[in-house]
Amino acid sequence: MKKIVAPVIVVAGLLAGLLGGSVPAFAEPEPCERGEFCLWPEEGHQGALQRIALENTNPGECVSLPEGFDARSFANRTKRPVTVYQGRDCATEGEFDTYPGGGTFVPAAPYVVRGVQIWEN
Repeated sequence: MKKIVAPVIVVAGLLAGLLGGSVPAFAEPEPCERGEFCLWPEEGHQGALQRIALENTNPGECVSLPEGFDARSFANRTKRPVTVYQGRDCATEGEFDTYPGGGTFVPAAPYVVRGVQIWEN
């Protein structure tokens, strides 16, 4: 066992030297809590998180994302279906899809999301 550990340590040291002394760390995404619909501006649930929940919106109401914020990944942690829209006005002329509640995670949205509707069960 000792014969294997020494070469692994040497290889790790060489890699650290080649990478400038450290291995880059990736930030964990901010958590999306139960009962929330969360959107991120980057794929892979990365970037500054926007949260939508029934405490700050009404079922069936179109929620336009803030100007300058376009979502490229999202998670539905509500118990309700949620429709995401390409347009900020939730118009059906653009792309739109409905995702079930209960824990639907979409790390790469099929289009840029700018509007959201949470539905009744």
